[in-house]
Amino acid sequence: MPQSFPSEVDVAIIGAGAAGLGAANALRDSGLSAIVLEARDRVGGRAHTMAPAPGIIFDVGCGWLHSADRNSFVPIAKQLGFEVDQSRPPWRDDARQVGFPPKERAAFIAALDAFHDRAEAASDLPSDSVASDWLESGNRWNPMIDAISTYVNGCELDQVSIYDMDLYEDTEINWRVRRGYGALIAAYGAPCTIALDTCVTRIDHSGTRIRIETSNGTLTAAKVIVTVPTNLIADEAITFFPALPAKIGAARGLPLGIANKTMLALDEPPGSEHALPRDSNLRGPRMTAKMGTFHIRPLGQPCIEGYFGGHFARELEEAGDGALAAQSIDEIVALLGSDFRKRLRPLAASRWATDPFARGSYSHAMPGCADCRAVLAAPVDNRLFFAGEATSPNFFSTAHGARDSGERAAREVMQAASS
Repeated sequence: MPQSFPSEVDVAIIGAGAAGLGAANALRDSGLSAIVLEARDRVGGRAHTMAPAPGIIFDVGCGWLHSADRNSFVPIAKQLGFEVDQSRPPWRDDARQVGFPPKERAAFIAALDAFHDRAEAASDLPSDSVASDWLESGNRWNPMIDAISTYVNGCELDQVSIYDMDLYEDTEINWRVRRGYGALIAAYGAPCTIALDTCVTRIDHSGTRIRIETSNGTLTAAKVIVTVPTNLIADEAITFFPALPAKIGAARGLPLGIANKTMLALDEPPGSEHALPRDSNLRGPRMTAKMGTFHIRPLGQPCIEGYFGGHFARELEEAGDGALAAQSIDEIVALLGSDFRKRLRPLAASRWATDPFARGSYSHAMPGCADCRAVLAAPVDNRLFFAGEATSPNFFSTAHGARDSGERAAREVMQAASS
């Protein structure tokens, strides 16, 4: 937190995630005074890198530079001296072919691709629909296709707008930051003026200046950029006066799904002939959406990263500390053998559903709510501006989509200030 908390600024930015930092960096040379108000004791929001063991880096939140050829954090990483690993993701590969023979795996991939083809065709229809309507009736791979949705959308297909699915732009180029995506975003925020441990509770925009009530006192601003996750807006964790029912309604149409990760240390004796291949994928043919997918030795590290989404991720989170790791170990042992139980050790896990300042992982549009992204992004009276991954028209659910939206909101602020 700054040594002196200002009583007034030109622009107050709510939230020091990628969107808030994008806005703050864009305003640095604008001549407008700005401060970022952040409820956490750190920057980054849903981007956070930790080192749970020597030689292991774990991105608790976002970990991939999605659509890397169009991702604005790629040039930022270069500018800040962060090495970007351009190895392709292992998502369609299999580490050992254990329990998932190549013929079966090819059948699953074919069913998944056919679903995506039907979904793309459905996006041209005159009305929105539920993504699950486009699963092939009776296809035995449907539960696993639903599991993929829980990783991608944070929810099952019966909660996803087919229009929204089509709007997302995926160039299928995905890279990683070797020191961690969260570490990169924290470094990106280093030059910004940020008040940590400052929880905003009320934004009163009834007067000439906007009054912002926080856990550290009150300040006023000419303009405010709100970048908090949709679940906080929907739950009215921040009160707006006068009320903003259109924003609350839009946020409720864009809830955050749940995608949680766990990191397991992997004991592999040096030179072992049975060593698992680095940067490989492990997933069994379980005919259920309640299953994990596993990244083996990411970036060559001695660990396995487990990934769970949707209702199952929420159930595991509610089951308490250790449940996510225990489920991961059980699934890995079922695929690779009982010897792995003693070779795996829990290190860390995310808990985004119960994180008070996130209440979820990333947004998806409910059926019929694809237009809510534009509604949420629209300024109010040229004084209140909104950013965050949920407001990105084409790169929602990503850190760079959030950053770009913050930069867009900053441009709107500067335009309004000069008019």
